[in-house]
Order: sequence, then C-alpha cells, then structure tokens
Amino acid sequence: MQQTIKLKGRSSPEKRRPSMFWLFGPIVNNIWRLFTKYRITPGSKLPATGPFIVASNHFSEVDPLVVAVGVYRLGRLPRFMAKASLFRVPVLGWVLRSTGQIAVERNRGQRNSSNPIAAAQQLIANQSGIIIYPEGTLTRDPSLWPMRGKSGAIRIALEHKIPLYPMAHWGAQQIKGRYSKGLSLFPRKQLSLAVGDPLDLSEFEGKELTQQVLADATDKLMAEITRLVAKLRGEKAPETRWDPAATGQAETGRF
Repeated sequence: MQQTIKLKGRSSPEKRRPSMFWLFGPIVNNIWRLFTKYRITPGSKLPATGPFIVASNHFSEVDPLVVAVGVYRLGRLPRFMAKASLFRVPVLGWVLRSTGQIAVERNRGQRNSSNPIAAAQQLIANQSGIIIYPEGTLTRDPSLWPMRGKSGAIRIALEHKIPLYPMAHWGAQQIKGRYSKGLSLFPRKQLSLAVGDPLDLSEFEGKELTQQVLADATDKLMAEITRLVAKLRGEKAPETRWDPAATGQAETGRF
C-alpha cells in the first residue's frame, strides 16, 4: 500500500540561493495545491546537492508541471529542455530564461550551446539538475504505458558520470487527457509520483558508446520507469514496450 507523504518543500542549498525560483516556485506550488494532492512513494528522494538527471514517463501535456512541482517539493529546482522558439515569446521567454530552462534548436546540425547535450553539460557544471523525457514526446501506447525511449539521458549520464534517477507519475490524465481539449481541475485530482534509486549503469561504464550500448542502457532505464509506473497504477505492464516505428506512427506531433 502506498503511503501519503505530506511535503512541505524541503529546503536545500540550491533552493536557498537567490533566483527567480524564489518568486515563481512558491507561487506555482501553492496555486497547484488548490487543484491537486500528491502521493509520493516512500523512499523517493533526490540528492540535496550536486548534479542529477531525472528521467520520467510522459503521457499528458500537463506532465511538465506535475513533474516540476514534484521535483520542487523534493527539494531541488526543476529545469527542462524546451523548444528555442518558446524563448522568443514575450514574457514566457523571459520566465524561461530567468529560471534557467534550456533552449533547444530544432536544427540538429547546429553545433553551439543550444545543442541539448551541450546545454545539459552546462547545467551539470553548475551543480544543477535536469528533467528529461526519454520517450521524446507523449507516449503513443494506447494505454499510456511508457514506449520506446531515446538515448539522450543515458548518454549524458554515462559521459559525465551523473546520477540518473528514474521517475514515474500517474494521474495527470485526469487533468488533461493526451491531446484532449480543456482542463479538468475540480474536484482536486490525486497525483502519484515515485522516484527510484539512481540507475546502476556500471555494466556500461568504460565501454565505447555504440548504438547498441546506448540502446541496451536506454532499455534498462525504460524498464525501470515502467516498473515504477506499474507500481503506481497497480497494474501489470505490457510484455513489450510500444514502438511507434513498428506501427507506422510518427514519432513527433499529434497522431
């Protein structure tokens, strides 16, 4: 049985340093309490200091807010990689820059700081954390289980020996179903969240990061995320993870 933990936004050195999170963090956290109740699995934790990566499942457009508040209540500041075009939107762009979010250009051939791995390395150098959705987009699985993952989070973790924390959450679909219109905020929705232990990547350390090594390590990450999701849902996960390519689905955009 899951235990409900009352979170009070544990203080950490990172959260005590002056930043725009001093303004936005408490405001967003308290407003979000009006619409949601969090149940965080016992043992879920993030390091109090130092760099880290959180890799989470992704099935609703409100997932970033769900995960960001969860990370904030666990004592760290949430940072994401976001489309560079969003940084050019008035007000929103200022908020994103002020809170240290990472701009990612769509042009994969561009070799500069907007490259997601280069930007993530900068955050890591600053002893910060980053939240990554290894699926790359909302899952295509009809039942919202995690689908095939991409290797970005694994590559960063292995190249820089950064602890990688699998995360799972469930309940966001009650607020906004995948690609649905509108939000359902009342009555308050129950959100469940779990953070696993840092993923053991010792079997891959020191190896050349070939496509096969990255694929095997990514599969291990997705298996752990799926295990956590199954625990939150109280259901058995499918034997095989959904693969969009096998069903002729596009990997980005609506479907």
